[in-house]
Amino acid sequence: MLYGSNLVRIPPEIGEMESLEEFSPYTSYRLHWFPYELTRCPNLRRSTVSTRAVYGNYKTRLPFPSLTSSMFRPDAVRACSVCAGPLPPSGPEQVWIASAVATDVLPLLVNACSQACVDALPEPAARHVPTPHRGGPTVIQPPAR
Repeated sequence: MLYGSNLVRIPPEIGEMESLEEFSPYTSYRLHWFPYELTRCPNLRRSTVSTRAVYGNYKTRLPFPSLTSSMFRPDAVRACSVCAGPLPPSGPEQVWIASAVATDVLPLLVNACSQACVDALPEPAARHVPTPHRGGPTVIQPPAR
């Protein structure tokens, strides 16, 4: 339960929480995205996220920031978000993807070890950007509802 937290980032180690069943950062309005590793939680079935605050929300279409920004440099990321293998010395391939996690569609930041791992990502959620992308003003999102 992270109700109303001031967190701005969830660490990728959350993917190691095999017993996590519920993820509730509701009203944590500074959380705009989540690590792809959240999809590794096998028992995660319920979530309550303030989706209006997240990048790419289908109602507001908050734009995805460009991953060229130093704000998203993975200073503490040690493994590939997809295969859990080591990251190359040059750094990861970073992409955004919108995927269903528990009961919400969330914007997920992927730190991949290779283009092959980016290519192995699942299809993004319906009514969202249809491919993994690097964010920025050139990303065309479906119209808001």
